[in-house]
Amino acid sequence: MPLLLLIRHGENDYVKTQRAAGRLPGVHLNARGAAQAAALAFALAKTKLAAVYSSPLERAMETAAPLAAAHGLRVQKRRDLQETDLGDWQGRLLKDMRREKSWKILQQTPSRFRFPGGESVPEQQLRLVNEVERICAAHGPKEAVVCVSHADPIKLVIAHYLGLPLDQYQKLSIDTASVSTLFIGEKGARLLNLNWKPVTGN
Repeated sequence: MPLLLLIRHGENDYVKTQRAAGRLPGVHLNARGAAQAAALAFALAKTKLAAVYSSPLERAMETAAPLAAAHGLRVQKRRDLQETDLGDWQGRLLKDMRREKSWKILQQTPSRFRFPGGESVPEQQLRLVNEVERICAAHGPKEAVVCVSHADPIKLVIAHYLGLPLDQYQKLSIDTASVSTLFIGEKGARLLNLNWKPVTGN
């Protein structure tokens, strides 16, 4: 089983203005996000990578592109690495979502939460873990692969492999353009680093 580098996409204007982009099309990296993606590519230039996988959403693909190019690889789109299906909450400001009665359920007992008109948190975690398992099955134990995704998906993957209760996953922090590294082996998984970020000068 491989070394898995879980990378959150760079900054975009939805992140900057605290709005939930969800799966909306056309959400691109802003100038800072593009600089973050370039810094990641530079920082990981000497890391031998076997593959670069990405959520198909633009902000993830744009983060993956310079890293893949630096290694002579193509970005492989994986639908099941994409962001949460937020349903009716998609595009809303976080400050407005926090006023919803169900917000406390999402924060305190997410294992019982379904986004209105979208997916439940357990469904999301199962989707992501199944995709990670498919990726791992395609690579050997000495290979390193990149998966560019989104904050909550990365938290959910890490929580699963570390054996954290689903209701605890919100305690993890995943910043834009950060790298969290998992070694997934037959005898279990180890988290080698969490939320590491290269220096960008911004």
